Amino acid sequence: MSVAKNPFRLDGRVAWVTGSSRGLGRIIAETLAAAGARTVVNCFASREAGEAVVAGIRAAGGEAMLVAGDAMNEAEIDRMAGEIEASFGPVDIVVANATPPQPMKALEDYTWEEHQSMVDAFIKSPFLLSKRLVPGMKERREGRIINITSEVFHASVPQFSAYVAAKGGQIGWSRSVANELAPHGITVNTVAPGWIPVERHDEVPECDKAKYLTTVPVGRWGTPADIAHAVAYFAARESSFVTGQTLIVNGGRTPW
Repeated sequence: MSVAKNPFRLDGRVAWVTGSSRGLGRIIAETLAAAGARTVVNCFASREAGEAVVAGIRAAGGEAMLVAGDAMNEAEIDRMAGEIEASFGPVDIVVANATPPQPMKALEDYTWEEHQSMVDAFIKSPFLLSKRLVPGMKERREGRIINITSEVFHASVPQFSAYVAAKGGQIGWSRSVANELAPHGITVNTVAPGWIPVERHDEVPECDKAKYLTTVPVGRWGTPADIAHAVAYFAARESSFVTGQTLIVNGGRTPW
């Protein structure tokens, strides 16, 4: 049996990370680039922020390009995929990370439009990305689809039903597609972070953060790097026998 001298490298492979101009997505993109991937940063609201991430990756010696567009719109996905293929080549790894606002409300206070926004982000977007990219992956007999879900489904968080339902659907979709695509050398896995404070959590009261932290058995906050390393594992060729799985990265809060 031979052992790779330098395992978990992504040299020469093209990785597209949606929602990667800030927060978790930015660190995921930077981590994949550090592992050698030709990394595609995808922004929607702020091209300037996306360009800053690309510049940082290049400054660190990595390869990166920016695509700007809506990862929940089929025409936009097709356009962005074409730009990537023209500059970097076919996409080998896609990380569906883009997310809209996530309101917490009582059941009777939600609107269907809020539910639909969750479905669009966490089921429609992975579906459309995969539909566009899978034919090429099948031809090459290799591919990685990685969806960023959340611990909320496993913890059954109350007053979060729209988000929890969509995340549950995302996990179910991923499991089904994993079995469908396995014979083609394509794996489909999900990473479920716990609460990882990033920029969009700046206005959350400190008392709420402190309360959550007391429930983490490891006794510390998770970091974006914790999530990015899990994504990098699923992206690597060394994980080719792992598919249809959800890796919950939350310091032991949901050990099942």
